[in-house]
Amino acid sequence: MSFFPYGNLAEITREIRSKDVSPVEIVELHLKRIEALQPKVNAFVHLDVEGACRQARAAESSVLRGAQLGPLHGVPLTIKSCIDVAGWPCPAGSLLRKDCVPRQDAPLVARLKAAGAILLGNTNAPEYLMAYETNNLLNGRTSNPWNLAHSAGGSSGGEAAAIAAGCSVGGVGSDGGGSIRVPAHFCGICGLKPTPGRIPSTGHFPPGAGAFSWIGVVGPMARTIADVRSLFEVMAGPDAGDALSAPVPMRTYRESDLRGMRVGILESDALGVATAETRAAVERAAKSLSERGFTAEPFPLKGLDRALELWWFFFGPVIGNLIRHSVAGHEDQISPMLREYLSCTTSGNSITLDQFTKACAERDLLRAKFLRQMQDTPVLLSPVSTSPAFRHGQGNYLPGTGYRDTMRFSQWLNLTGFPGASVPVALSSEGLPIGVQVIGRPFEDELVLAVAEVIEAACSPFQLPF
Repeated sequence: MSFFPYGNLAEITREIRSKDVSPVEIVELHLKRIEALQPKVNAFVHLDVEGACRQARAAESSVLRGAQLGPLHGVPLTIKSCIDVAGWPCPAGSLLRKDCVPRQDAPLVARLKAAGAILLGNTNAPEYLMAYETNNLLNGRTSNPWNLAHSAGGSSGGEAAAIAAGCSVGGVGSDGGGSIRVPAHFCGICGLKPTPGRIPSTGHFPPGAGAFSWIGVVGPMARTIADVRSLFEVMAGPDAGDALSAPVPMRTYRESDLRGMRVGILESDALGVATAETRAAVERAAKSLSERGFTAEPFPLKGLDRALELWWFFFGPVIGNLIRHSVAGHEDQISPMLREYLSCTTSGNSITLDQFTKACAERDLLRAKFLRQMQDTPVLLSPVSTSPAFRHGQGNYLPGTGYRDTMRFSQWLNLTGFPGASVPVALSSEGLPIGVQVIGRPFEDELVLAVAEVIEAACSPFQLPF
């Protein structure tokens, strides 16, 4: 099977439909690869061997009897362990949730299953998703397949590592400040943080509602942009459980539709200083677009300094206080990383209602300010973070070197609800992947993916880790 272990969705579904390969064979190969690599990478929290094999046999039977097949028929996928899958543990990296077993699937999970996907298991995350490194007291540390001494990122680090290692064709992560895009960048795969509401976040922990529905979203992760798009198309659509969901029609773009488009190379002193290799990757992506008829030029975006302060207000003190109350009395069972987050976010004065309502209003005004600036430049390019994957234990919330400084390129999108995709472009001198972020305006997710695919075609693929 020449496509294994790094085949894409189109290759796998084509082989299944032509009966050249069985879903049973594909699932068995992935399960053997997980068995071999799980001790090294530790990407998985729960592996449903019996369920996956049962689904594979049913998928094989459907092919043999000539039944109508879904777009993901027989494709092995994984799910981040903070998203409800009926009968699977959903711990979100916490000892306090180790016995949490949902009774029904999240809507996005039900849609993947209805499209024929075979779910192998769910993947590791930091406790309550509150770190850019995946490590916790319940399941331990996830390593980067490119270099096991380095982090796979967070909070969708287990998902990114599983996909990069060829243990899964693709899957689903979630993103409140870069948690899809950063692990994708660290592990050399692709990921989309969609516009809030395009994919329902119903069935995700922590739940998003009110002011938080803008911050956190769920989205697809895979090794190619085409596969990310395929997953997005299956999962997208309204759901009553997500207050921001809307019946937005799916759009398609050909490369010829994009020629002449203005693409901005994001500039702002508020974002911090990326490594020279990271900046070179963005320049390479911009050059690849220029060579294909785009107009790529520097684009200063005003207001990012305040946007980052507001993002931290919601993601830090506001959410931190909610978590502090939920773990009260169980502090001895929470991970050092979550303890550090709570220490940084709950040490100040209590938040007043006046502060909260003003922050909500200012967020909306900033979003409008950015949209006016992007009126003629619908897509921006930037780093995902200031550097490639850091070594285990080097991530923190400390001022000066911590996440608030290194992850600024990703965080502001979660305040404003803008979509953003990470696409691998280069390798560092240490052999670690470097992704570039493609940023779009709300509800123009398909345009983001179309531009990312042009970059991908020019800059990828490069050798995957195993």
